[in-house]
Amino acid sequence: MSRPFSKRGYDSITAEINRLWNEERPMVLQEVHDAALQGDRSENAAYIYGKQRMRMIDKRLRMLRNKIKDVKVIDIDALPPSKTVSFGALVTIEDEKEKCLTLRLVDKEESDPEKLWVSVQSPMGRALMGLEEGDEFDLRLPKGTISYEILTVYYGPDPIKNGASS
Repeated sequence: MSRPFSKRGYDSITAEINRLWNEERPMVLQEVHDAALQGDRSENAAYIYGKQRMRMIDKRLRMLRNKIKDVKVIDIDALPPSKTVSFGALVTIEDEKEKCLTLRLVDKEESDPEKLWVSVQSPMGRALMGLEEGDEFDLRLPKGTISYEILTVYYGPDPIKNGASS
């Protein structure tokens, strides 16, 4: 079953895969080859270090490929307007202390607390999914329950950052 994934996140991951596969890996492979030609590999630091770097690159490539395996790429900047919260929405919520937060709903692999990109699989994301502007909901956390109201639901580029967020 495919899960939604933003085009921005997908492009970022595929760019890293391409860089690792087409630039870094061939360079390290050549370094390992050159070090192997020097003779005794058991005490050859360049060879041993190169092999370790190669394993780390291959491990990172596997991890990145798994992140984007079975995803449905969605351009969240081009989603049609809707009042219902779903993947890609920019949602402004207000808590009972009148503190406002604007969150972007993304996949767990793209979540970023600094950007306030929240996973649709997280407790907050799950609580928001399917709700509409004006709806209220309670979020149960280990510290207690917090009540929120959904002020706005927006689809498209972040109007505050003018689409500059990436």
